Amino acid sequence: MTPRCLVLTLLLIGRVLVADPAWAQSSDLIQELKAQCDKGNAVECATLGLMYDQGQDVKQDSFQAVDLYRKACDGGNALGCTALGLMYYEGRGVTQDSVQAADLFRKACDKGTVEGCLALGLMYVNGQGVTQDFSQAADLYRKACHGGEAGGCINLGVMYVNSQGVKQSDTDALQYFGKACDLNDKDGCKYYAQLKQKRE
Repeated sequence: MTPRCLVLTLLLIGRVLVADPAWAQSSDLIQELKAQCDKGNAVECATLGLMYDQGQDVKQDSFQAVDLYRKACDGGNALGCTALGLMYYEGRGVTQDSVQAADLFRKACDKGTVEGCLALGLMYVNGQGVTQDFSQAADLYRKACHGGEAGGCINLGVMYVNSQGVKQSDTDALQYFGKACDLNDKDGCKYYAQLKQKRE
């Protein structure tokens, strides 16, 4: 899963917070979110950050999104840390900084957000912001997978097929592709079927 795909995953999670038509049409929504964010509600800061990031019901503003994601992350919201990490990774609203992105993904992962673990795993595979380490990436993908992130399962399965950071094992690869398929990921199902057919 690419960082862009991870962004889309994060957006889907965030849109759940703001997709209710009653909220979306409320002229008071932005003011209420700002008021709650100013009171230290990290979830509302992350939600408002997402709205500015995507230009949803407000003018798109990456700089404002960064400020709000930072407030959310500093307030303990792991998705805010992941979103801020993505902003640093892509250089949107901040100077591009892979080291800072990796640190924020680590913070999010440590707080239990599987998206942060998946993103940090990608950083370790690619050696971006961290020293390339396939073993560390495999551990992070495993954590993401066990937390229900299909991308972590797929990436870990690929690592088992290619013997990257783990001992080569088609059996383990099938297990992780199967878990991704169980999580309704079409690629996981495809990889599972292909590897199963290859082994027959």
